[in-house]
Amino acid sequence: MRLSILAVGRFGAKDPERLLFETYSARLKPAIELVEVEEKRMAGAARQKREGELLLAAVPPGAAIVAMDGRGEVLSSEALAGKLERFRDQGAGKVAFLIGGADGHDENIRKKAAFCYSFGPATWPHLMVRAMLAEQLYRAATIIDGHPYHRA
Repeated sequence: MRLSILAVGRFGAKDPERLLFETYSARLKPAIELVEVEEKRMAGAARQKREGELLLAAVPPGAAIVAMDGRGEVLSSEALAGKLERFRDQGAGKVAFLIGGADGHDENIRKKAAFCYSFGPATWPHLMVRAMLAEQLYRAATIIDGHPYHRA
């Protein structure tokens, strides 16, 4: 299964979160595809809408969409692995995880998402969410494969 992370904004060349993201991404075969779309300098709802349009336009054809959203489901690593297995078993060859901008996701993204996923009620820096998500996707893959990386 091909996994993509689509995010508003860009990593800097020397961001430590970038190195962490790349470390976990490279452990997966194929590696996680990262697609970064431009942040828009607009006000609230207009910004959300435009960034949402850019994210949706970047979703690989036929991919299941998962919106990273503070109001989403808080999942254990095992539960995330289960969701990925269900996508695979239902024939989804691609899953795209969408990370919104500073104002979050437009409602249209939530409607198109197979589910919304949250790392809990805390607010996380968006660059860190990319690295955390890459690690959780790697962990989920090891759970599915029975690899000893995950010990719970």
